[in-house]
Amino acid sequence: MISMTLEEIASVLSGRLALRGDAAATDVVDGYVETDSREIEAGGIFVAKPGETTDGHNFVGVAAERGARLAIVEHEVDEEISQVVVADAVTALGALAAHVVAAVRDRGALRVVGITGSNGKTTTKNLLAAILAPRGETVAPKNSFNNAVGAPTTMLRVTARTEFLVSEMGASGRGQIARLVAMATPDIGVVLKVGLAHAGGFGGIESTFAEKSAMVTTLPSTAVAVLNRDDERVAAMADLTAARVVWFGLDGTADVRATDVEADRTGTRFTVTLPSGESRPVHFKVLGEHHVSNALAAVAVATELGVPIDEIVERLETVTRAERWRMEVLGGRDDVTIINDAYNASPDSMAAALKTLALVTPPDGRRVAVLGTMAELGELAGDEHDRIGLLAVRLRVDRLVVVGRDARRLHISAINEGSWDGESVFVETADEAFAYLEGELRSGDTVLVKSSNSAGLRHLGDRLGELFSW
Repeated sequence: MISMTLEEIASVLSGRLALRGDAAATDVVDGYVETDSREIEAGGIFVAKPGETTDGHNFVGVAAERGARLAIVEHEVDEEISQVVVADAVTALGALAAHVVAAVRDRGALRVVGITGSNGKTTTKNLLAAILAPRGETVAPKNSFNNAVGAPTTMLRVTARTEFLVSEMGASGRGQIARLVAMATPDIGVVLKVGLAHAGGFGGIESTFAEKSAMVTTLPSTAVAVLNRDDERVAAMADLTAARVVWFGLDGTADVRATDVEADRTGTRFTVTLPSGESRPVHFKVLGEHHVSNALAAVAVATELGVPIDEIVERLETVTRAERWRMEVLGGRDDVTIINDAYNASPDSMAAALKTLALVTPPDGRRVAVLGTMAELGELAGDEHDRIGLLAVRLRVDRLVVVGRDARRLHISAINEGSWDGESVFVETADEAFAYLEGELRSGDTVLVKSSNSAGLRHLGDRLGELFSW
């Protein structure tokens, strides 16, 4: 974070400063801002956020012991650490982030990139950070820090030297993206896809469209909206923004487009073409054709930021996985490949992962899908699990292992759709799935493990990867 005095922070937050010990209002802090006391480093700021199961105020003392210089609280805590008392800690976190980003922009050449979409945000963020980091100090989220807490926490990592802030802007309910955009209005706003992820929180696909479009509706005419030409709902956002539009996609009319796309177990090969007409072959090691779209979005942004095409391609080809537990290729022993993609799941990403499984499995190998629930779909959950069960049959998945009661409907739909005889197996737990697969898998199998994070199948994927590691 940039250097600020305690009294400056209190003023920005319209809070009351309560000093402790020998601290003075003019004392300067510039450490990282955290909402988890376990992540606090010396000189940092701890935000005591009330939670669903615990209260951050209970950990103010722990944060102080770890070296925090200041706590942002909703009520004073009897601990030896100076505190700024505010009405709402999460709101205060956002206000501090907005102030810091604006201050750095005023002082230097900070460029802000905002990324949203129902799928692909984390992958695109990681690709873009890999491209930009060699050119200047780049701040990007850890993991999937893209909500009302994670996004401002990332923004607060900018310093006076930061040149690029890459911000994921996600939402599980209405109005959240607009609030994040207001904290750090992007110079380049990216919309990847409008799908059914978190549809239960939005109330349907049209509400999801309205939420995602907040990324571009408030952009000024000096900004750039990078939009997916292949998604009709994202394409419709061109009429909602004053910003200059740059298209990416497989569509032949896209400004940044991919052709000659071929995928196998080693990744995806394609040719990328820029608005200038320049084109280059790319061997993109992140598995799955659907990640080509994310790569194109990153290329479009990097091109707008002045990165030459050869440098972009070189950096893209160094990235070997989208993120931990996202199309992560494991195993290899006995020619058994594990694709661990169980960090998140929506109907779109589940379908894309199954299609990738079908595409990359060798002709003489078996397609094995280990699937768990897709969470946060609300009243759409039943129909969408049905649809994935039918898709698994139509893609000729050889073995389907469905894990957990919340996903059982997927198993039933697969059985009802196909003339199968034991190809679909239902188990209650990940341990049962591991025991079954340990005896079932054989040479040549390609295994997809896919579910929402809440199902915990990412750990099953790791166990399978370790079982078949060299």
